[in-house]
Amino acid sequence: MSASAARLSRSRLCDAENQTAYLELGNGAYWWYWYGNEIEAHAHYLKLLVAADPQHKDASGLVKSLLNNKKHGTYWNSTRDTALCIEAIADYFRASGESQPDMTLVVKVDGKKQKEVRITSENLFSFDDRFEINGKALDSGKHVITFDRKGEGPVYFNAYLENFTLEDFIEKTGLEVKVTRRYFKLVPTERKEQVAGARAQVVAQKVEAYDRIEINNEGTVESGDLIEVQLVVESKNDYEYLIIEDMKPAGLEPVDIRSGYDWGGVGRGRGTLHAYREMRDEKVAFFCRHLPRGSHTLTYRTRAEIPGTFSALPAKVSGMYAPELRGNSDELKVSVTDRE
Repeated sequence: MSASAARLSRSRLCDAENQTAYLELGNGAYWWYWYGNEIEAHAHYLKLLVAADPQHKDASGLVKSLLNNKKHGTYWNSTRDTALCIEAIADYFRASGESQPDMTLVVKVDGKKQKEVRITSENLFSFDDRFEINGKALDSGKHVITFDRKGEGPVYFNAYLENFTLEDFIEKTGLEVKVTRRYFKLVPTERKEQVAGARAQVVAQKVEAYDRIEINNEGTVESGDLIEVQLVVESKNDYEYLIIEDMKPAGLEPVDIRSGYDWGGVGRGRGTLHAYREMRDEKVAFFCRHLPRGSHTLTYRTRAEIPGTFSALPAKVSGMYAPELRGNSDELKVSVTDRE
């Protein structure tokens, strides 16, 4: 590998779960500058990596990362970066030999042949690449899907599963985007801060402060308790137009009743997560114009009111115009008792 590629590789991050690789350039916050275009930087890095080591294990991950970050379905941000991406991906195809497959692929479910397709350079972009199992053809229990290849060429696949479940405790799931929800009981505590008085003297002024006590699943709170809801959204790429919906338990009501922009969600990734918040009867919805890659936090407060045992259905994050982009948190059960 060349010295330039080796230096850049120090900033390369790999996501084994998502099978992607990318450079952590650290300039995403300066989007208004004419320089610092991450798409172009990744395209040039892919060209360099392919030229230095055509069989590098992370080259395919860079290709997938570029494809995942197309902004408009069929192109990136401009004709310039689109041309650079296509050129870099074409270089990878030529160097890796992926443009010349010669194989027969057999798809099996539980050992039974379901589909067979012949893939060559002539039909690489036109062969039937979809296989579906619907309804009763897939019963409950464990199933194994296998791909048997005869010949030469790489095999890439995606699997999507949709099902209706009656499980009592719904567990979290997600890949490209994930959301984690936590409840905290806010207990008032005395705290003072030193401020300047009317004559510039130092004055100890009492301020509103709370101790945060996490409420676990099947936890108990008292009527009147103030509860902070924390939503941590993790994104593996830069996305636009997402909605985060937090389903509230029936015995808790939000403290704020007015909808509007929420400027308090500071991201631990690149930049600040701003969202328009709507307070609805059954949920609190956050509409996010831009979600950068990284981890971000949204919070709001509720108050326990009605005694009983309630279930908060999972919080959800999804693409408003790309419904296949989605994730959900764990369900949470909480009991509210009368205050003595």
